[in-house]
Amino acid sequence: MIDKFCEYLTNKIRKKMPEVDDERAEVIKYGLQIIIGEIPKIFVMIAIAWALGCLKYTLLCFLLLLPYRMYSGGFHMKTHIGCIIGTSALYIGNAYISQFIHIELTYKIIVCILLWIFAMAMIYKYAPADTEAVPIVSKKERKKRRNISYIIVTIMLICVCVIKFELVSNMMLLGTLLQTLTITRLAYKLTNNKFGYEEYLKQKNAVIN
Repeated sequence: MIDKFCEYLTNKIRKKMPEVDDERAEVIKYGLQIIIGEIPKIFVMIAIAWALGCLKYTLLCFLLLLPYRMYSGGFHMKTHIGCIIGTSALYIGNAYISQFIHIELTYKIIVCILLWIFAMAMIYKYAPADTEAVPIVSKKERKKRRNISYIIVTIMLICVCVIKFELVSNMMLLGTLLQTLTITRLAYKLTNNKFGYEEYLKQKNAVIN
């Protein structure tokens, strides 16, 4: 439904702007899909979070994890329903479950150290984890995003150990784990995604050969 509506709008734009070629039309269509597709998802997730009684914590969780996700990347679900489920698990599920988690500080520090090691390895290997739709091909940009991801994860896990508000601490801990998992090769395989930069290199090598 959304895809057809976006295609309809794109065709309307092309009729009024004949200078728009096929490549530019695809960019416009993709942008419309993102904008229009996000609106119903936002309302659905707000309704779910409200029903579970964790709306304000979900919004806080989103803000806490946004910098890490923005720089490290991660897979994107192929369908709007899949996207709602995946995003709800990352933010709503995190906020809801974190209310019932209690970990002694000593054990939490140990978990943070282990998670930090895991996250550093995954960031080094996969970040920024892009997609075929929006590949990040600039080596300078990739290095920048990877380095910022290192910093963000380190700061987040330090905060986990020093923040006294346990719910926020739990959300940051669980969120760091979940977001790190979204950039792994296993996660990409399970969700039928491909790393954009890898596909770009394959196409580039194929042209050269």
